[in-house]
Amino acid sequence: QVQLVESGGGLVQAGGSLRLSCATSGSIFSISDMGWYRQAPGKQRELVARITRGGSTNYVDSVKGRFTISRDNAGNTVYLQMNMLKPDDTAVYYCNAHQYIPVLGTHDFWGQGTQVTVSS
Repeated sequence: QVQLVESGGGLVQAGGSLRLSCATSGSIFSISDMGWYRQAPGKQRELVARITRGGSTNYVDSVKGRFTISRDNAGNTVYLQMNMLKPDDTAVYYCNAHQYIPVLGTHDFWGQGTQVTVSS
């Protein structure tokens, strides 16, 4: 079973920076994509950034130019560097790992989340 542990959240003023980390363990050989999602109070969960084994990345429009996702494939650790933070970025951020196992199919694993709060 894949286990994900997030860290790096906290309280920061608008314009500041935070770096989130997600460390994986367990049966990680079958993981393909990894990403960061967030959920703000009263809102649906949304994909923030995603990265593949080959390094291809995708971002939600609202964070382009401010956030950068990276991945240590050897260590199976994914990072989210968040710069120029805005109050609208306030949310619980979740790490996601997408897994594919032949015959069994696909499965997604989630971390327990880390709180990011941006004050104005």
